[in-house]
Amino acid sequence: MARVSLRDVNRVIDEGILPREFLGPNTRRTILAAGCPLISFYFASSTRLTAHERLLAIGRVGPRLRAAGWQALWAQEDWTVRDEFLSIDLGPFLAAARERLDHLASARAMVTSSSEVLGGTPVIKGTRVPVYDVAASVSAGLPRDRVLAAYPGITDEQVEFAGLYAEAYPVRGRPPREPPRGVVIRTDRRVPRKAG
Repeated sequence: MARVSLRDVNRVIDEGILPREFLGPNTRRTILAAGCPLISFYFASSTRLTAHERLLAIGRVGPRLRAAGWQALWAQEDWTVRDEFLSIDLGPFLAAARERLDHLASARAMVTSSSEVLGGTPVIKGTRVPVYDVAASVSAGLPRDRVLAAYPGITDEQVEFAGLYAEAYPVRGRPPREPPRGVVIRTDRRVPRKAG
């Protein structure tokens, strides 16, 4: 949601760039949604502001942001930080994050998962179309019209939300080593690799 790489998010956590109150309560590697605009600001402004100035802005806005409540209240305040001759407006970062969070909520509502459908693979609600397959097609550079032709039961908006969902919830780890239920293994012969 911050529009930065996972590596940069980990850097924000490891280097203490984001105030502690924006880290999730259950694990050190979870960031609350309110921290996303601050992360986005930190990296987007890196070519124009020094690290000290960026940290100053985050330090001043952070407590206000947490106190303001959820994203609906973000638009009601002035998010400009002033320090002597310097003025930094974080409002556009909050507006962009609020829009992305709204889209993510729509993407979550569009996805369903049931052991009855494709063995629990997340699919677009009302279809048997795997979300990650649609997202992979888009990220591979297929034109939108080809993706829609390949999956005639989905809409243009669902294609967009599938990409967002897959970006927010990437598939992690290796696939399970056990075969899916109902699969019959005919042989378990192992073939040694050739050297060199």
